[in-house]
Amino acid sequence: MKRSIQDTQIVFIGSGNLATNLAKVLYRRGFRIMQVYSRTEIHARQLADAVEAEWTDSLDSVSLSGEIYFVSLTDTAFVQLLPQLVKGREDKLFIHTAGSIPLDVWKGQANRYGVVYPMQTFSKQVEVDFSQIPIFIEASNTEDHDLMKGIAQILSQKVYDATSEQRKILHLAAVFTCNFSNHMYALAAELLNKYDLPFDVMLPLIDETARKVHQLAPSLTQTGPAARNDEEVMNAHIQMLQKEPSLQELYKLISRSIHDLK
Repeated sequence: MKRSIQDTQIVFIGSGNLATNLAKVLYRRGFRIMQVYSRTEIHARQLADAVEAEWTDSLDSVSLSGEIYFVSLTDTAFVQLLPQLVKGREDKLFIHTAGSIPLDVWKGQANRYGVVYPMQTFSKQVEVDFSQIPIFIEASNTEDHDLMKGIAQILSQKVYDATSEQRKILHLAAVFTCNFSNHMYALAAELLNKYDLPFDVMLPLIDETARKVHQLAPSLTQTGPAARNDEEVMNAHIQMLQKEPSLQELYKLISRSIHDLK
């Protein structure tokens, strides 16, 4: 009988936002997560309990019998721990999940390696619909590429090949699209709070702004005083931000960028 792809023995190195969401969706799709490592015991235990796995907070206790090792750590921790992670497991398949780390970081360490990069913002507290998340893959050989693609297609309807260079651009674009946008929400929330106004009133605006770019190019949906070069309104806003010099400079910089792009 042919062995199911879900029977693959998986070890997770890391228990952060992405690792938590990825491990849980693999578990729900029938994959066997045999162990979770995190340097923080409570985090290792929480994720392991959620996916019926063993846990450890010691790298020396990471299992040698896994078939696939998903590594989802901060970039700094990843580079520091890589040699220790691979030692004794050189012929196992190592997969990292980072947008910013190239495929060949494994070169000279592991014999089989790849990248599975789900491009989405993740939080432990919020479950996402993985079927709609674009997943970008890259592998060191054809056989492992096909294995990784098979796993990714069980999770998502949107699976793509991407080189390390393309993935770096995706990650950079995602920072603008997600992290910078969310920071603007945080600044707006602080501004509203100073005047006893709730952030909730912005939610329909946020939703409509996001909805429109499903139908039109972002450059075509841009509105506001900078887009129409309304200097009177912009100058009034700048004056209102006189006691907020950092916001004032940010307002000028972004307004100039909007105007230049238009």
